[in-house]
Amino acid sequence: MTNGSTKRADSVGALLPAYNEAENLPDVTRELARALDERFDDWSILVVDDGSVDETREVMAAINRDEPRISTLRLRGNRGKSEALRSGLEQLDTDLVLLMDADGQDDPGELDALLAPIDAGNDLVTGQRAIRNDRFIKRHTSRLYNLATNRLTGVKGRDFNSGYKLIRRDAAESLVLYGELHRYIPVLAHWAGFRVAEVEVNHRTRLRGSTKFGRNRFWRGMLDLFTVKFITTYDRRPFHLIGGTGLVVGAVGAALLTWMLVARILGNAVGDRPALLAGVTLAVVGVQLVSIGLIAELMVNLDARRRREGRGPD
Repeated sequence: MTNGSTKRADSVGALLPAYNEAENLPDVTRELARALDERFDDWSILVVDDGSVDETREVMAAINRDEPRISTLRLRGNRGKSEALRSGLEQLDTDLVLLMDADGQDDPGELDALLAPIDAGNDLVTGQRAIRNDRFIKRHTSRLYNLATNRLTGVKGRDFNSGYKLIRRDAAESLVLYGELHRYIPVLAHWAGFRVAEVEVNHRTRLRGSTKFGRNRFWRGMLDLFTVKFITTYDRRPFHLIGGTGLVVGAVGAALLTWMLVARILGNAVGDRPALLAGVTLAVVGVQLVSIGLIAELMVNLDARRRREGRGPD
Protein backbone atom coordinates (compact mmCIF):
# COMPACT_ATOMS: atom_id res chain seq x y z
CA MET A 1 0.00 0.00 0.00
CA THR A 2 1.27 3.49 -0.82
CA ASN A 3 0.54 6.84 0.77
CA GLY A 4 -0.01 10.24 -0.73
CA SER A 5 3.70 11.15 -0.75
CA THR A 6 4.80 8.07 -2.64
CA LYS A 7 2.21 7.78 -5.37
CA ARG A 8 3.36 6.49 -8.72
CA ALA A 9 4.33 8.92 -11.46
CA ASP A 10 2.83 6.88 -14.29
CA SER A 11 -0.84 7.13 -15.22
CA VAL A 12 -3.37 4.30 -15.24
CA GLY A 13 -6.72 3.85 -16.92
CA ALA A 14 -9.06 1.14 -15.67
CA LEU A 15 -11.34 -0.43 -18.28
CA LEU A 16 -14.47 -2.26 -17.15
CA PRO A 17 -16.75 -3.89 -19.74
CA ALA A 18 -20.25 -4.12 -18.30
CA TYR A 19 -23.48 -5.72 -19.45
CA ASN A 20 -26.48 -5.31 -17.15
CA GLU A 21 -24.33 -4.70 -14.06
CA ALA A 22 -26.14 -1.58 -12.80
CA GLU A 23 -26.59 -3.03 -9.31
CA ASN A 24 -22.87 -3.71 -8.96
CA LEU A 25 -21.30 -0.67 -10.62
CA PRO A 26 -21.60 1.83 -7.69
CA ASP A 27 -19.77 -0.48 -5.27
CA VAL A 28 -17.23 -1.71 -7.83
CA THR A 29 -16.26 1.73 -9.13
CA ARG A 30 -16.14 3.23 -5.62
CA GLU A 31 -13.79 0.52 -4.34
CA LEU A 32 -11.64 0.66 -7.47
CA ALA A 33 -11.41 4.45 -7.38
CA ARG A 34 -10.23 4.31 -3.78
CA ALA A 35 -7.53 1.75 -4.65
CA LEU A 36 -6.33 3.74 -7.67
CA ASP A 37 -6.31 7.04 -5.76
CA GLU A 38 -4.10 5.53 -3.07
CA ARG A 39 -1.47 4.53 -5.65
CA PHE A 40 -1.69 7.00 -8.56
CA ASP A 41 -1.98 10.75 -8.97
CA ASP A 42 -3.23 10.36 -12.55
CA TRP A 43 -5.97 7.78 -12.91
CA SER A 44 -9.28 7.24 -14.63
CA ILE A 45 -11.98 4.59 -14.90
CA LEU A 46 -13.87 3.90 -18.12
CA VAL A 47 -16.94 1.65 -17.97
CA VAL A 48 -17.93 0.33 -21.40
CA ASP A 49 -21.68 -0.21 -21.36
CA ASP A 50 -22.08 -3.14 -23.77
CA GLY A 51 -25.67 -2.39 -24.74
CA SER A 52 -27.14 -2.91 -21.28
CA VAL A 53 -30.93 -2.92 -20.97
CA ASP A 54 -31.04 -2.24 -17.23
CA GLU A 55 -30.37 1.07 -15.42
CA THR A 56 -26.64 1.16 -16.27
CA ARG A 57 -26.94 4.48 -18.15
CA GLU A 58 -28.63 6.27 -15.25
CA VAL A 59 -26.32 4.72 -12.65
CA MET A 60 -23.20 5.74 -14.58
CA ALA A 61 -24.52 9.28 -15.08
CA ALA A 62 -24.90 9.65 -11.31
CA ILE A 63 -21.43 8.17 -10.67
CA ASN A 64 -19.86 10.55 -13.20
CA ARG A 65 -21.49 13.57 -11.54
CA ASP A 66 -19.89 12.62 -8.24
CA GLU A 67 -16.50 11.65 -9.72
CA PRO A 68 -15.61 13.06 -13.20
CA ARG A 69 -12.67 10.67 -13.51
CA ILE A 70 -15.17 7.80 -13.82
CA SER A 71 -16.77 7.91 -17.25
CA THR A 72 -18.77 5.62 -19.50
CA LEU A 73 -18.78 4.62 -23.15
CA ARG A 74 -22.09 3.23 -24.36
CA LEU A 75 -22.22 0.76 -27.27
CA ARG A 76 -25.33 0.42 -29.39
CA GLY A 77 -26.36 -3.16 -28.79
CA ASN A 78 -24.63 -6.03 -27.05
CA ARG A 79 -21.40 -6.54 -29.04
CA GLY A 80 -19.58 -8.90 -26.71
CA LYS A 81 -16.59 -8.50 -24.41
CA SER A 82 -13.93 -8.36 -27.14
CA GLU A 83 -15.67 -5.47 -28.90
CA ALA A 84 -16.23 -3.70 -25.59
CA LEU A 85 -12.55 -3.98 -24.72
CA ARG A 86 -11.47 -2.90 -28.20
CA SER A 87 -13.71 0.18 -28.06
CA GLY A 88 -12.49 1.06 -24.59
CA LEU A 89 -8.82 0.67 -25.44
CA GLU A 90 -9.24 3.17 -28.28
CA GLN A 91 -10.39 5.77 -25.73
CA LEU A 92 -7.61 5.37 -23.17
CA ASP A 93 -4.32 7.25 -23.33
CA THR A 94 -2.48 6.19 -20.17
CA ASP A 95 0.83 4.54 -19.36
CA LEU A 96 -0.91 1.49 -17.88
CA VAL A 97 -4.27 -0.14 -18.62
CA LEU A 98 -6.08 -2.11 -15.94
CA LEU A 99 -8.72 -4.57 -17.12
CA MET A 100 -11.38 -5.65 -14.63
CA ASP A 101 -14.80 -7.25 -14.70
CA ALA A 102 -17.73 -5.24 -13.37
CA ASP A 103 -19.28 -7.98 -11.24
CA GLY A 104 -17.12 -7.37 -8.17
CA GLN A 105 -15.21 -10.66 -8.32
CA ASP A 106 -11.88 -8.95 -9.04
CA ASP A 107 -10.32 -7.48 -5.90
CA PRO A 108 -8.84 -3.96 -6.32
CA GLY A 109 -6.82 -4.63 -3.18
CA GLU A 110 -4.66 -6.96 -5.27
CA LEU A 111 -3.43 -4.12 -7.48
CA ASP A 112 -0.01 -4.13 -5.81
CA ALA A 113 0.37 -7.79 -6.75
CA LEU A 114 -0.16 -6.86 -10.42
CA LEU A 115 2.14 -3.84 -10.26
CA ALA A 116 5.13 -5.81 -8.97
CA PRO A 117 5.65 -7.91 -12.16
CA ILE A 118 5.16 -4.77 -14.29
CA ASP A 119 7.90 -3.01 -12.33
CA ALA A 120 10.06 -6.11 -12.81
CA GLY A 121 9.95 -5.62 -16.59
CA ASN A 122 6.86 -7.47 -17.77
CA ASP A 123 4.44 -5.87 -20.23
CA LEU A 124 1.27 -7.74 -19.28
CA VAL A 125 0.30 -9.38 -16.01
CA THR A 126 -2.72 -11.61 -15.54
CA GLY A 127 -4.31 -12.05 -12.14
CA GLN A 128 -4.51 -15.80 -11.74
CA ARG A 129 -7.57 -16.78 -9.73
CA ALA A 130 -5.90 -19.29 -7.41
CA ILE A 131 -9.16 -20.17 -5.64
CA ARG A 132 -12.10 -19.49 -7.95
CA ASN A 133 -15.47 -18.61 -6.51
CA ASP A 134 -17.46 -19.86 -9.49
CA ARG A 135 -19.76 -22.73 -10.30
CA PHE A 136 -18.34 -26.26 -10.47
CA ILE A 137 -18.90 -26.63 -14.22
CA LYS A 138 -17.38 -23.23 -14.98
CA ARG A 139 -14.27 -24.00 -12.92
CA HIS A 140 -13.61 -27.33 -14.58
CA THR A 141 -14.32 -26.30 -18.17
CA SER A 142 -11.96 -23.36 -17.64
CA ARG A 143 -9.29 -25.74 -16.39
CA LEU A 144 -9.60 -27.80 -19.58
CA TYR A 145 -9.57 -24.65 -21.71
CA ASN A 146 -6.43 -23.31 -20.01
CA LEU A 147 -4.63 -26.63 -20.45
CA ALA A 148 -5.52 -26.76 -24.15
CA THR A 149 -4.40 -23.16 -24.66
CA ASN A 150 -1.11 -23.82 -22.89
CA ARG A 151 -0.35 -26.91 -24.96
CA LEU A 152 -1.47 -25.57 -28.34
CA THR A 153 0.08 -22.10 -28.17
CA GLY A 154 3.16 -22.84 -26.07
CA VAL A 155 2.43 -19.81 -23.85
CA LYS A 156 2.75 -20.64 -20.17
CA GLY A 157 -0.28 -19.80 -18.11
CA ARG A 158 -2.97 -21.23 -15.86
CA ASP A 159 -5.71 -18.59 -16.16
CA PHE A 160 -5.68 -17.00 -19.62
CA ASN A 161 -9.31 -15.88 -19.43
CA SER A 162 -9.04 -13.99 -16.14
CA GLY A 163 -10.58 -10.56 -16.63
CA TYR A 164 -8.11 -9.00 -14.18
CA LYS A 165 -5.07 -7.79 -16.12
CA LEU A 166 -2.57 -4.94 -16.03
CA ILE A 167 -0.98 -3.98 -19.35
CA ARG A 168 1.56 -1.44 -20.51
CA ARG A 169 0.23 0.98 -23.08
CA ASP A 170 2.30 -0.27 -26.04
CA ALA A 171 1.25 -3.86 -25.37
CA ALA A 172 -2.40 -2.82 -25.13
CA GLU A 173 -2.16 -0.96 -28.43
CA SER A 174 -0.85 -4.09 -30.16
CA LEU A 175 -3.99 -6.11 -29.37
CA VAL A 176 -6.41 -6.83 -32.21
CA LEU A 177 -9.62 -8.00 -30.56
CA TYR A 178 -12.74 -9.38 -32.21
CA GLY A 179 -15.02 -12.38 -31.77
CA GLU A 180 -13.96 -14.08 -28.53
CA LEU A 181 -10.26 -13.21 -28.72
CA HIS A 182 -10.36 -11.42 -25.36
CA ARG A 183 -9.80 -14.87 -23.89
CA TYR A 184 -6.38 -14.97 -25.53
CA ILE A 185 -4.97 -11.54 -24.68
CA PRO A 186 -1.81 -13.02 -23.08
CA VAL A 187 -1.23 -15.21 -26.16
CA LEU A 188 -1.68 -12.28 -28.54
CA ALA A 189 0.67 -10.09 -26.49
CA HIS A 190 3.28 -12.85 -26.28
CA TRP A 191 3.07 -13.40 -30.05
CA ALA A 192 3.63 -9.66 -30.58
CA GLY A 193 6.90 -9.90 -28.64
CA PHE A 194 5.83 -8.64 -25.22
CA ARG A 195 6.69 -10.22 -21.88
CA VAL A 196 3.71 -11.73 -20.10
CA ALA A 197 3.38 -13.08 -16.57
CA GLU A 198 0.81 -14.37 -14.09
CA VAL A 199 0.44 -13.71 -10.40
CA GLU A 200 -2.01 -15.22 -7.95
CA VAL A 201 -4.78 -12.91 -6.77
CA ASN A 202 -7.81 -13.13 -4.56
CA HIS A 203 -11.04 -14.00 -6.37
CA ARG A 204 -14.33 -13.12 -4.74
CA THR A 205 -17.92 -14.18 -5.21
CA ARG A 206 -20.12 -12.08 -7.48
CA LEU A 207 -21.68 -9.17 -5.61
CA ARG A 208 -25.19 -9.41 -7.08
CA GLY A 209 -26.94 -10.87 -10.09
CA SER A 210 -25.83 -13.79 -12.24
CA THR A 211 -23.19 -14.41 -14.88
CA LYS A 212 -23.95 -13.17 -18.39
CA PHE A 213 -22.04 -15.98 -20.13
CA GLY A 214 -23.88 -19.13 -21.24
CA ARG A 215 -22.71 -22.69 -21.75
CA ASN A 216 -21.80 -22.11 -25.39
CA ARG A 217 -18.96 -19.79 -24.31
CA PHE A 218 -16.72 -22.83 -23.86
CA TRP A 219 -17.22 -24.10 -27.41
CA ARG A 220 -16.84 -20.64 -28.92
CA GLY A 221 -13.65 -20.19 -26.96
CA MET A 222 -12.23 -23.50 -28.14
CA LEU A 223 -13.01 -22.65 -31.77
CA ASP A 224 -11.28 -19.30 -31.37
CA LEU A 225 -8.29 -21.15 -29.95
CA PHE A 226 -7.67 -22.57 -33.42
CA THR A 227 -8.04 -19.06 -34.85
CA VAL A 228 -5.41 -17.78 -32.43
CA LYS A 229 -3.12 -20.69 -33.24
CA PHE A 230 -3.39 -19.90 -36.94
CA ILE A 231 -2.84 -16.14 -36.71
CA THR A 232 0.06 -16.46 -34.26
CA THR A 233 1.83 -19.35 -35.98
CA TYR A 234 0.99 -19.32 -39.68
CA ASP A 235 0.20 -15.67 -40.40
CA ARG A 236 3.52 -15.28 -42.24
CA ARG A 237 3.76 -18.81 -43.63
CA PRO A 238 0.23 -19.94 -44.55
CA PHE A 239 1.48 -22.46 -47.09
CA HIS A 240 2.97 -24.52 -44.27
CA LEU A 241 -0.53 -25.20 -42.99
CA ILE A 242 -2.82 -24.98 -46.02
CA GLY A 243 -0.38 -26.32 -48.57
CA GLY A 244 0.95 -28.95 -46.19
CA THR A 245 -2.58 -30.22 -45.56
CA GLY A 246 -3.17 -30.25 -49.33
CA LEU A 247 -0.06 -32.32 -49.93
CA VAL A 248 -1.16 -34.91 -47.38
CA VAL A 249 -4.70 -35.08 -48.78
CA GLY A 250 -3.39 -35.23 -52.34
CA ALA A 251 -0.93 -38.00 -51.42
CA VAL A 252 -3.76 -40.13 -50.00
CA GLY A 253 -5.81 -39.53 -53.16
CA ALA A 254 -2.83 -40.40 -55.35
CA ALA A 255 -2.28 -43.62 -53.40
CA LEU A 256 -5.90 -44.64 -53.91
CA LEU A 257 -5.75 -43.86 -57.63
CA THR A 258 -2.53 -45.82 -57.97
CA TRP A 259 -4.20 -48.77 -56.29
CA MET A 260 -7.14 -48.51 -58.72
CA LEU A 261 -4.76 -48.29 -61.69
CA VAL A 262 -2.93 -51.44 -60.63
CA ALA A 263 -6.25 -53.22 -60.11
CA ARG A 264 -7.41 -52.18 -63.59
CA ILE A 265 -4.16 -53.37 -65.17
CA LEU A 266 -4.68 -56.72 -63.49
CA GLY A 267 -8.06 -56.97 -65.19
CA ASN A 268 -10.37 -55.98 -62.35
CA ALA A 269 -13.32 -53.65 -62.85
CA VAL A 270 -12.86 -50.42 -60.92
CA GLY A 271 -15.55 -48.13 -62.34
CA ASP A 272 -18.00 -48.78 -59.52
CA ARG A 273 -15.52 -48.98 -56.64
CA PRO A 274 -15.78 -46.31 -53.89
CA ALA A 275 -12.00 -46.09 -53.69
CA LEU A 276 -11.90 -44.63 -57.21
CA LEU A 277 -14.32 -41.83 -56.36
CA ALA A 278 -12.54 -41.17 -53.07
CA GLY A 279 -9.17 -41.05 -54.81
CA VAL A 280 -10.35 -38.56 -57.43
CA THR A 281 -12.03 -36.38 -54.80
CA LEU A 282 -8.99 -36.31 -52.52
CA ALA A 283 -6.63 -35.59 -55.39
CA VAL A 284 -8.73 -32.66 -56.57
CA VAL A 285 -9.10 -31.29 -53.03
CA GLY A 286 -5.35 -31.67 -52.50
CA VAL A 287 -4.58 -29.65 -55.63
CA GLN A 288 -7.04 -26.95 -54.54
CA LEU A 289 -5.53 -26.67 -51.06
CA VAL A 290 -2.02 -26.41 -52.47
CA SER A 291 -3.19 -23.70 -54.86
CA ILE A 292 -4.91 -21.77 -52.06
CA GLY A 293 -1.78 -22.09 -49.93
CA LEU A 294 0.37 -20.68 -52.73
CA ILE A 295 -2.04 -17.78 -53.27
CA ALA A 296 -2.00 -17.03 -49.52
CA GLU A 297 1.80 -17.15 -49.54
CA LEU A 298 1.86 -14.76 -52.48
CA MET A 299 -0.43 -12.33 -50.64
CA VAL A 300 1.82 -12.39 -47.58
CA ASN A 301 4.87 -11.81 -49.78
CA LEU A 302 3.26 -8.84 -51.54
CA ASP A 303 2.19 -7.37 -48.19
CA ALA A 304 5.74 -7.72 -46.87
CA ARG A 305 7.11 -5.97 -49.96
CA ARG A 306 4.65 -3.09 -49.59
CA ARG A 307 5.59 -2.70 -45.93
CA ARG A 308 9.29 -2.67 -46.81
CA GLU A 309 8.84 -0.14 -49.61
CA GLY A 310 6.67 2.02 -47.37
CA ARG A 311 9.42 2.24 -44.75
CA GLY A 312 11.99 3.36 -47.31
CA PRO A 313 15.74 2.91 -46.86
CA ASP A 314 17.05 2.61 -43.31
